[in-house]
Amino acid sequence: MDKVLAVGIYLSDRPSNVAHVGYCLASARENDVTQRWVALAPGGHGCYDHPGTGFVVTRPTPKFILLNQILTDARDFDWVIIADDDIELAEDTIDRLLGYARKYDLALCQPARTPDSFTDHPIVQVLPGVIARRTRFVEIGPLVCIRRDAVKLLLPFSNDFRMGWGLDFIWPVIIENAGLRMGIVDDVTMAHRLRRPAQHYSSSEAHEEMHCLLARHPHLKIDEAFSIVEIFTQ
Repeated sequence: MDKVLAVGIYLSDRPSNVAHVGYCLASARENDVTQRWVALAPGGHGCYDHPGTGFVVTRPTPKFILLNQILTDARDFDWVIIADDDIELAEDTIDRLLGYARKYDLALCQPARTPDSFTDHPIVQVLPGVIARRTRFVEIGPLVCIRRDAVKLLLPFSNDFRMGWGLDFIWPVIIENAGLRMGIVDDVTMAHRLRRPAQHYSSSEAHEEMHCLLARHPHLKIDEAFSIVEIFTQ
């Protein structure tokens, strides 16, 4: 049974699906899942008693800075899952996702997005009739799964990566240079429809950070990243 570290950040003063996500993570039967959550509670307001809450942050703090604080022992686990608090999953999502990741040798992967989800990049939307795809793009959220050998390459996040925008164009270069594979699992889906992205932080600042990151790190261009390397149908 593989050891899985599942981490996330939830908003304590706004509607979220953290209880649902936590339940689905805990429903894994073929993997041993440890959960750690950080509560964002501006000014100490809201409800932050979700099980697995490691600490509460009352002042604005970049997402990936917080994630580093609960990922210090990430290399001790077989898989690391980073999840947002506004997604919807099936109870067997983790077991099925990791099963496919093992079958198709995906060191970095995520479920496909349902058609009714908020989607910034069409490549992540589910493809009917496809089980999984090797791609050159795996989005930084709202749920991403990293295998132990990729954890050593991708974590901890650099202090440059505050909101994470642009990481999904840097990751494929790192993964491919290491001879590893990445992809999207279409037979396992997630819905992302509770909140529009970038509602609780400045998208303009995130864009500025992204351009600075891409200027300093090897990365794929959009037309290079949004490509499918291989399709699996059985």
